[in-house]
Amino acid sequence: MISAIVLAAGEGRRFGRTKQLEVVRGKPLVQHAVDAAAGADVDEIVVVLGHDAERVGEALAVPPNARVVVNRRYAEGQSTSVAEGLQALDPSSEAAVVLLADQPGISSEHIRSLVTVYQDEALEILRIRFRDGPGPALLARSVWPEAIALTGDTGARALFDADPDRARWLTCDEDAPVDVDVREDLERA
Repeated sequence: MISAIVLAAGEGRRFGRTKQLEVVRGKPLVQHAVDAAAGADVDEIVVVLGHDAERVGEALAVPPNARVVVNRRYAEGQSTSVAEGLQALDPSSEAAVVLLADQPGISSEHIRSLVTVYQDEALEILRIRFRDGPGPALLARSVWPEAIALTGDTGARALFDADPDRARWLTCDEDAPVDVDVREDLERA
């Protein structure tokens, strides 16, 4: 079983309000990541909410294989959302693709490419590298205890950086999709 975790718990401090609710191409920003995971045919999707969880949850349309969990410790940083998501996964899950809710250009094809390489090569840590920056990561179950132990505003990248020999980049010959951090990014997204 392959899972996807959508990290959507942040406060959007630089953005100035709950960016997960901003409409991009006709739907809430967070919906893009959920739809990309659903289109990639992963076995389960866990959406981790935190800040403004009730409103974000109401704005979401989740597919039958998805569920929402709430990270009450979201203010402590992204690491707590990664941990919340991993702990919520089905016990039979063997790997999880970790997606950010504020990168609407990540597609089902990107996710499928991570899953395909993982299934072919049984890597512990795999991450997309666009021409100008990183993208989503896939974490095998063997590294979940380390991911759950992370602290602060750190995500899967810390695992990738900690031991490059057990990690692999999956090169994608395209520019990285816009990461919506500030309001001006909405226009580019």
